[in-house]
Amino acid sequence: MSDQALILFLALVIDWFVGDPAGLWQRLPHPVALFGRAIGFLENHLNREGDEPAVAGRKGAVVISGLIIGAIVTGLMLDWLISISGLFGGLIEVAIVWVLLAQKSLFDHVDDVASGLRHYGLAGGRRAVAKIVGRDPELLDESGVSRAGIESLAENLCDGVVAPAFWYLVFGLPGLLSYKMINTADSMIAYKDQRYLHFGRATAMIDDLANWLPARFSAILLAMGGLIQFGPAAGKAAIATAMRDSGLHRSPNAGWPEGAMAGACGFALGGPRVYREETVSQAFINGAGRQKLGVNDIVMALNVYSYACYCLWGGVAVCWLIL
Repeated sequence: MSDQALILFLALVIDWFVGDPAGLWQRLPHPVALFGRAIGFLENHLNREGDEPAVAGRKGAVVISGLIIGAIVTGLMLDWLISISGLFGGLIEVAIVWVLLAQKSLFDHVDDVASGLRHYGLAGGRRAVAKIVGRDPELLDESGVSRAGIESLAENLCDGVVAPAFWYLVFGLPGLLSYKMINTADSMIAYKDQRYLHFGRATAMIDDLANWLPARFSAILLAMGGLIQFGPAAGKAAIATAMRDSGLHRSPNAGWPEGAMAGACGFALGGPRVYREETVSQAFINGAGRQKLGVNDIVMALNVYSYACYCLWGGVAVCWLIL
């Protein structure tokens, strides 16, 4: 685990400064894209419109189980190849972990929302936020666009950064690849519409389990980010809001980082939302906070997010030193 902590630390730092090498993925398929192709292939061939709910549920459970087993086997094979490759193998492992993290890409996508609002008004903000959220951007005003970007930032701190780091630190490449497979499948087949309601149910449950601890760690990191940015009162408010209001979110996990972000920054998140497949009626997280949001609030959230990422680096460095 000491070696994994060092590799993870290096990968986090590289990802922050370099991000996703877009030029590389124009020539080669991204690993997550390969996961998506496998998920799409199995779903297209096994998820039949006329299946009874129980049959669809069993098929979906078999699919996600097989995908996880495949990810574990792939991770074990990579572990073996890396173990016999010396220093070069270690560098390859750093690269694998790096490309499966999303610190900089997440920051950049949300920063694009702020830039869109700042330079092109509401239309620019809507175009940018449509790339990162599933809700209908045409129904969002400036506060709605800002809130959607900030919520994506908080929730995806868990999905794109903390959870991959956590499962890699605990189980190495098999853990990392398994998590990315689960999370990719959740984004593709766990919708609550007619096609996926039963087929994707097992995937949604497994994704909830895989994110349970990382979501709560993410809330702690955001509280630390709020403390650094605004002082002890903000850190305390972040924890208190996450504990009090996380249950208002329809997800058992997303409410924790969103609550921490809302409490740290003093604004409200959540509320009613219109997605492509449903309308969600939800109370506001930190409802006593400001509900009228704008560009400055996105920038504030990005600063808290940045400090949270630095705190994650520090935690991983401590793990490396003491293990």
